[in-house]
Amino acid sequence: MQTPSSASRSFQPQNIVPAKVIVKPVNLLRLRGEHLLLALDLIGTALFAAEGAATAINSHLDLLGILVISFLTALGGGIVRDLLLGATPPNSVRNWRYAAVALASGLLTFVLHPSDAAMGSQWLIAMDAAGLSLFAVAGATKALEFGINPLLAVMMGGITAVGGGTLRDVLINRVPIVLRADVYATAALLGAAVVVVLLRFGVKPIVANVCGIVACFALRMVAVQYHWNLPVRG
Repeated sequence: MQTPSSASRSFQPQNIVPAKVIVKPVNLLRLRGEHLLLALDLIGTALFAAEGAATAINSHLDLLGILVISFLTALGGGIVRDLLLGATPPNSVRNWRYAAVALASGLLTFVLHPSDAAMGSQWLIAMDAAGLSLFAVAGATKALEFGINPLLAVMMGGITAVGGGTLRDVLINRVPIVLRADVYATAALLGAAVVVVLLRFGVKPIVANVCGIVACFALRMVAVQYHWNLPVRG
């Protein structure tokens, strides 16, 4: 008959091997790229929302109309891009930050909109050019992440940049600026093309993005200053 002490010893586990914990390495470059893309999207959202709100104010819309226009101006192009890429539901629907930034920027513009029309027009052009640049780069970068070929990635950048403004102009009953402005969509396509080419040649994403933003913004502002236009017939 076993004694209690011998029974306890017989049930003691033998040769237990501790379980191995497998830690998968984190792709820091991918995380940084995602954070950079999110930052570009949110900054562009704020700028385009402010520009859309200012346009709505100049069109004498009420507060609700201003917020609707700011929302569509800021997020319309990104929604169209995501639907074309198959990224459903779109980021601006899944991530509450986009809608919050767009509405907050629109409301802030409503409160702080300058009474001086000339000053408001200058700021409007600058904000629009900045938003155009950020969205062109962000749209092209996201398209590349989805494995889209470079040419179509450039087109996606252009759609992201001009899509929201086109919806805005349709709603306020004017010819979309993309069809009549001094080198507007062309500037967006240039910025998208610059970032796509640089990324294909292995340039760091932050450098490629900055170069694309600068190229788009510079072309747009110079075109406004000197009234550059694409050729027309008649």
